[in-house]
Amino acid sequence: MITLLTILISNCCAEIRPDSLSPRSTDTTHLSYTVAPANDWNALFLRESGWFGGDGIFSIPLNGVDTAGAADSTLLLFSDSMTGTIRDGKLQPDVTMIHNSAAVLKGKEPLGKNIRFWWNTGPAALFEPHTPAAVKDDYYWLGDGFVNHAKGNDIYITAYRIRNISNKDFGFAETGNALIVLPAGSEPPFTTHRQLDTPLFLPGANNENSSFGAGIFVSTREAGAPDPDGYVYVYGIKGQQKEVLVARVLPADIEHFERWRYWNGQQWSADIGQAAAITAHASNELSVTPLKDGRYALICQVDGISPVVGLRLGLSPAGPFGPVINIWECPEVKENKHFFVYNAKAHPNLSKPGELLISYNVNAFDFFNELATQPQLYRPRFIRLILQ
Repeated sequence: MITLLTILISNCCAEIRPDSLSPRSTDTTHLSYTVAPANDWNALFLRESGWFGGDGIFSIPLNGVDTAGAADSTLLLFSDSMTGTIRDGKLQPDVTMIHNSAAVLKGKEPLGKNIRFWWNTGPAALFEPHTPAAVKDDYYWLGDGFVNHAKGNDIYITAYRIRNISNKDFGFAETGNALIVLPAGSEPPFTTHRQLDTPLFLPGANNENSSFGAGIFVSTREAGAPDPDGYVYVYGIKGQQKEVLVARVLPADIEHFERWRYWNGQQWSADIGQAAAITAHASNELSVTPLKDGRYALICQVDGISPVVGLRLGLSPAGPFGPVINIWECPEVKENKHFFVYNAKAHPNLSKPGELLISYNVNAFDFFNELATQPQLYRPRFIRLILQ
């Protein structure tokens, strides 16, 4: 059912603004919208052979223009993915999990004939770590990425280097962070890509680690940003409170990490250790998208794996951001007590004018036993946020 929500919340934020942008609206508390399931996009990923499940789903417009209606082809990135066959509602012996995969969608519509999925044979992940810092059995989960017009239209993808530490739920740990570089015009399976270790992972005590790649906003004219300042904004997440951090860099300097700058609450600093939270209670994947009225919409799963898809309104790509506006209660968690949802984000290039297409992931505790009984649970779900 479509619900109409107008949120009126007092603004308790009193933060210093990190740049000189002057949005037309300075209201970080009010938003009028409708929201409903995007059943056409949900159906696109309901599959019974080949790729049939995964999480992540970052979308990169291959022309580099990240605005509604501009995409002609889109690269979709997934982290842990399921491949194989489902027959008569049952998993077949060829089913396996791989640590990342991709798809290319031609055009703007969610049509099965226009999408093709990719993973390495073996089976194996599409991207395996082979940087100097990688060790045996490390693997990648993929973060956000973008087409870098200042680097010959190469595609830059953030990647988290992960290591299994136990067989329990959440029995993994991030050990580092990398950039994957796809040469312009290359096609899956991207056998000629490059990988670079980065300093964008900062270990902390008591699991208060910081890592960048949760979302990317390209504020350039070439990317279609409405008020471009020329920077790429890369968002990070810190610790159990899911604090949001932000770095920025000129696209041409993307591989010169000494030129990256981190917002420290007062100014842009060269010290990643000084990065300060611009908001909190987000998720390990998110999005920041400019709105027509000059504000910025940060979309996330509130508190990481709660049932709530949330939105915060900001006055610039680095804030300040207002309080959470709860835009959707994910119904999947009511279907099964073992299900959980996470990592909501917007896909502006796949959206229609005046709306934001938003995805979130569905997973389960005791994953493989649950998958055996509901083999299509592990796939993205979509909603449409229509701005009034």
